Amino acid sequence: MPVISSKIGHSLDPLLVRVYQLFFRDTIVKPNLLTVIGLLFGFICLILMVSNRLLFAGLALSISGFFDLLDGAVARQYGRVTAYGGFLDSVLDRYTDLAVAFGIFVHFLNQGDSSFAVLTFVAATGVVLVSYIRARAEAASLRCKSGLLERPERTILLIIGLCFGLLKPVVILLAILAHLTAIQRILIVRKAAQK
Repeated sequence: MPVISSKIGHSLDPLLVRVYQLFFRDTIVKPNLLTVIGLLFGFICLILMVSNRLLFAGLALSISGFFDLLDGAVARQYGRVTAYGGFLDSVLDRYTDLAVAFGIFVHFLNQGDSSFAVLTFVAATGVVLVSYIRARAEAASLRCKSGLLERPERTILLIIGLCFGLLKPVVILLAILAHLTAIQRILIVRKAAQK
């Protein structure tokens, strides 16, 4: 089971809404706009990584992750949860994931480290497969939300890697754990399909 996703869930919503109200007062910002802002910070992270500013890239990724949590909290608080909002959030999350992975890929190429550039591609493939397996399972009306390494865990690992100079160990972890999570989800779906 994912450590963060399953234990925290929506329990951070009250805190997130308070932070939101601190900045936006009584203005209700559309949750989809918050989702797009999260994506923009994901691309800022990419640019900073390509420029070899890893600490700032980690901070940009932290802001992106914050907006990824905030959009859902605001939608639930103000009764603006929609099927399209959930869909848009999932799609833009994938763009953010791949933008960050591409930034890491280019960073390693710029450092002349082709081995870790390839390993980044392997990790990115696993990350995309984890999301795809869930989407495909849900399209077949099969529940598949659990797994060893979901998005919050991946984001926290990447922030740690970027901010503390641990990017190589984090990429190794992601390359292994993302594919293990994909296999785990395949087995979960197989079990669910046999019921």
